[in-house]
Amino acid sequence: MRNRVLFVLALALMWCATASAQATQPITVVADYWVKPGKEEDFLWLVNNYGGPVRDKLMAEGVVMAWGVDVPVFRAPGQPTHSIWYDVAEWGGVEKVMAGMEAKLKELTDQDKKAADDARRRGQKAPISTAERIEATFDLSKTKDWIFRNLYVKFSSAPPPAGGSPVSRIFLVTAKPGKAAEWRAAFDKYFKPTLDAAVDNGTIGAWGLGIEEVRSTDMFTHFVWVGYPSMAAMEKMRNTMVALGAKRSAEENDHINDVFTATSDPNAARSFLLRPIIFKMGGPPK
Repeated sequence: MRNRVLFVLALALMWCATASAQATQPITVVADYWVKPGKEEDFLWLVNNYGGPVRDKLMAEGVVMAWGVDVPVFRAPGQPTHSIWYDVAEWGGVEKVMAGMEAKLKELTDQDKKAADDARRRGQKAPISTAERIEATFDLSKTKDWIFRNLYVKFSSAPPPAGGSPVSRIFLVTAKPGKAAEWRAAFDKYFKPTLDAAVDNGTIGAWGLGIEEVRSTDMFTHFVWVGYPSMAAMEKMRNTMVALGAKRSAEENDHINDVFTATSDPNAARSFLLRPIIFKMGGPPK
């Protein structure tokens, strides 16, 4: 199982909120895929003709808040090549997307059957069907679905900069047994104010704290995602954190380190970078 499990949801929520959306704890559904070499064009055909129209329709109806496709910035063995995600306000939205996908697949299957029948009548080879394209495009033995819940999020009110190259950084955290509440309290005290301020001053576009809604792994208990308008913004944020540490006394820095070491497993910590190749944004949920 890969380590970069989630984490398209950083971009799933980035810059897509309004005041009403920020009051929710949105659900993000992620499907990780391993696209076979040379099949990227077929992958995009499936996105644009199968799942994309369903998510676009539900976005227009106010069910889907945002959706997109992400790829890893830095590749590693065992990682998926592409992740498709969508963001909804609550479980009812998940159900509507699933029903829409089933209906769309039936529509495409009926079209494929008609095209095959027409081709046979003309003595021609039937065109590739949607089912055949899916099988030829993906290593389906590795496909993995995830469902995540943001406990809280904060967004910039400004849209992403024109011509920008946004990235998301995701930090995986494993709270020690019985220490989740203490870890959360320490995070709220020592990191949340700095992240909130970075959104307010435009250094970052958004950030959030979340969990896996349907638990399927023991690789982490919490994740923190931060959406940056560029990689240069990551360096600016790092400098901010370093400067804050320099202002504190050695005793206070030692105390903070001790608190997080006591409440989480530092050896299990991981972080990852993602970049969108498709990013669509709707309004607040209806």
